[in-house]
Amino acid sequence: MLQSLRRAGGSLVMTIPKAFIEQNKLHEGSKVNLMLEGDHITITALTKKKHYSIEALMAEMPDGLPKVDGWDEMQATGLEVN
Repeated sequence: MLQSLRRAGGSLVMTIPKAFIEQNKLHEGSKVNLMLEGDHITITALTKKKHYSIEALMAEMPDGLPKVDGWDEMQATGLEVN
């Protein structure tokens, strides 16, 4: 794909093709990694977020949930009680 560079302030800029944006679900503010190798630039989308399950997080707890003294007597502070 041939791209033309444009001047923006003291820099040269180019656009990212719409197909790449859609394929990687990018939006304004998305992070990408640029790797410079001689006369090549490789752009990698950083879109994969790690998803956690409660089961996986609980399995990492060494002795189960920590005990907090007085927990049962604490007042609700949010949406715990309807």
